Amino acid sequence: MTATAVLTARALLLDMDGTLVNSDASVERVWRRWAERHGLDGDEVVKVVHGRQGYASMALLLPDRPMEQNHADNARMLAEETSDTEGVVEIPGARAFLASLHGLPHALVTSADVALSAARMAAAGLERPEVRVTAESVGASKPDPEGFLKGAAELGVAPADCVVFEDSGAGIAAGRAAGMRVVGIGPRAGFHDPDVVVRDLTQVRVERGEDGTILLHITDAGHTG
Repeated sequence: MTATAVLTARALLLDMDGTLVNSDASVERVWRRWAERHGLDGDEVVKVVHGRQGYASMALLLPDRPMEQNHADNARMLAEETSDTEGVVEIPGARAFLASLHGLPHALVTSADVALSAARMAAAGLERPEVRVTAESVGASKPDPEGFLKGAAELGVAPADCVVFEDSGAGIAAGRAAGMRVVGIGPRAGFHDPDVVVRDLTQVRVERGEDGTILLHITDAGHTG
């Protein structure tokens, strides 16, 4: 069943991959090559990696490998992903959505590092939010809530007054663990119980409330909770 929803927030926290930018082709190319190098099934690897920092995915996929090797491998993977932007495009509606947030409290909260986030946002033709929480900013990967809590703190907004936009299971879990409401974006999101789920950002309209709130008008919203 679909419906129209209105969510009220004082700040928005935005994931990047799968939420603002469709980078699936690049992600899957790089991780399938990694899977082949390690004798793993590429399809199974791809199911794990979305939303997490690379070292955290590696820890799940190669549980007996020392974490320092995962961090070293992750650095190489980030460089490989940064140089591979073929097919990276905006999620429909992302450019207009970001433009509608000018002057409103919002932040990018991504598992990518600075270089990768800059490369992918540029490849998709999108402007990066002024406030950004990247891999360098946190000590724990999603689904840990650290990144979203840090984004809320940098904006000076209580977690309960934030709405997260996410596509992945790890990201949605992180938003929920932070005590925030979550708008799920795209086909992956609906399996992980966000508050509402939309196909893409063309279904979201932003209105500025008179008291400084942000009103999110979400058309044809699927409710999962």
